[in-house]
Amino acid sequence: MASPTATRYLADQKAPFSCLEAKPFFESLDNKQKLYAHYMSRAAFEGTRIIITQTNPRAEAIYDLILKVFSNKQGQLTNVEQLKQRSQVSSEAFDNLLQYSGQFLGNLSNYKSFGDEKFIPRISPEDFEKVVAASELKDEALALFHQSKDELYNVEPVARNLLGYPDDGHLSGYYSDNVTKEDIKSVQAYLEKMNFDPLNTRLFKTDKGFELHIASAERKTESHSLDNGTSLTFIYGDFSKQMSKVGENIQASISVAANDNQENMLKSYHDSFKTGSIEDHMESQRHWLRDINPHVETNIGFIESYRDPQGARAEWEGFVAMVNKEQTEKFNNLVEHAPLFVSRLPWPDTFERDTINKPDFTSLEVLSFATCGIPAGINIPNYTQVTQKLGSKNVSLGNVISASSPGEQFPFIVDEDLDLYRKLRNPAFEVQVGTHELGHGTGKLFNEDAEGNLDFDLQKVIHPLTQQPLTSWYKSGQTFNLVFGGIAPSYEECRAECIALVLSPDDDILKIFGYEAHMQARYAITRIMMAAGEGLLTIDKAKDAQGLDTLEIRLDRTKIRSVGRPAVASFLEKLQVYKATADVGQGTKLYTETTSVPDDWVVMRDIVIRNKQPRKVFVQGNTFVNAGQVVLKEYEASPVGMIQSYIERLV
Repeated sequence: MASPTATRYLADQKAPFSCLEAKPFFESLDNKQKLYAHYMSRAAFEGTRIIITQTNPRAEAIYDLILKVFSNKQGQLTNVEQLKQRSQVSSEAFDNLLQYSGQFLGNLSNYKSFGDEKFIPRISPEDFEKVVAASELKDEALALFHQSKDELYNVEPVARNLLGYPDDGHLSGYYSDNVTKEDIKSVQAYLEKMNFDPLNTRLFKTDKGFELHIASAERKTESHSLDNGTSLTFIYGDFSKQMSKVGENIQASISVAANDNQENMLKSYHDSFKTGSIEDHMESQRHWLRDINPHVETNIGFIESYRDPQGARAEWEGFVAMVNKEQTEKFNNLVEHAPLFVSRLPWPDTFERDTINKPDFTSLEVLSFATCGIPAGINIPNYTQVTQKLGSKNVSLGNVISASSPGEQFPFIVDEDLDLYRKLRNPAFEVQVGTHELGHGTGKLFNEDAEGNLDFDLQKVIHPLTQQPLTSWYKSGQTFNLVFGGIAPSYEECRAECIALVLSPDDDILKIFGYEAHMQARYAITRIMMAAGEGLLTIDKAKDAQGLDTLEIRLDRTKIRSVGRPAVASFLEKLQVYKATADVGQGTKLYTETTSVPDDWVVMRDIVIRNKQPRKVFVQGNTFVNAGQVVLKEYEASPVGMIQSYIERLV
């Protein structure tokens, strides 16, 4: 019987598994394009163990355990039914093991990609061991089980069940357990002076000082000293084995590149992953932005910093996708009118980029996405040095948005709105993704270079909230992520989400997506909208059919434009102004106050947790080359399908 603490962290009992279907779009490619997609998919997935280790260094053994338990001696998926029979565990226990294994592979960790919280198997340790002992590779599997047992089941101390700063008791794959927040700041200050970006690094503290591990195929060390004399050693070659394999596949893809932009991008990728140079990766993104409307779209590297509590270090990811031309036409219409839509945002022209580079906006069908959790949309690159001059690419992932699972539940939606919600949630999400990703590419950042030159006129630019000249901006070597630290990723997502809420009610935007104004569906539940009052958005307590406490969400659709949008626009203006001026003090104060949880919301938590719906787990296909021809193999939407896909992925 699991303890009350352990019960809280049990894996979902019946997570919905969805197949990320892409075959029709893949089959529309010629074989050269398929080879390009194949090699870049391999390059992305070769970073699988990087993702696992960056989240939880102790989880790699669990990954190996799952693959060993469900593999036969020929390296293929074992006969799962026979394994269950040999183990003599109950069907429920065996299903719980399958669920845990599928969810682990979906998150590439025993920590959830959404929520950063640990989850543990529902199967007992005793039954788990019986299955391991019944596997064909039992000797290796049992050794891995005993190595991993504590990490699999231990939920004490409770703080360690969350990702975060080690000195708060949390877990981080980016820092050794003895690294403190002050350590991180002191090393970061030194790196800023060097103009060294830590995106592809991990920080460790030893008896001799600090070690900065830098992901690269090549190995070397450099000796440095902090201002206080503490030793800082740069150790290149972190994840060397994986980075070498990434490089091999990128090298192979160069011969099947479609044009010079792709070839130059691939060469910069190769150089970056070989040496650990972020400058080379930046250069790859410049070439990527110049590669407009390719048949196969791909991006790879250390991209998003959501899971580093400091917001400075990024997780490995890579995707390959094919263009959905019909859907892309809608987004192209959105892009064509981007300057008009951006001009409606609630800040003065001086706070918008000097030149609005019309972003490349594409609807893609994902073939491969090596990541801890597949998003519905992407706006990249994240380098402001690149995007302020060249803009960005906005990507909507169509087969992620449209993926459905049988038996989905929609708690808290009142009965009279349920049919409307079911009908419009995907169309509304499509509009939201489009305007959200467009929003990421907006807004100016004010900067000072190493010589003290400002990229704005201090006498002419007026702070819209104080009506005074600016008093803060980004100094040389600083970026938004580095200045705003741990809140930066969430802050920027909030800004983009608010932009979507401000823009999406406009008739001309809705018309682009083929919807009329009266067809608007649900908008994000935010405290800003509730604080707007006038009955715009309410959450009421009620009783469900079993007599248990529940909640009812009511949105007055007639007040979205008149009440909701002005409230969100006012909040959005503050978010943008504090971001643009590097005002981390006011930005943090605003964001902390707005995201704090009032007492009456704490009371609702138990109701929400009881009705929490498991997140979708996406099962992806694999590509193989047979006699020079590329074939795509897709798998069933189930835990077994997920396990088989990873066994055959060979990473």
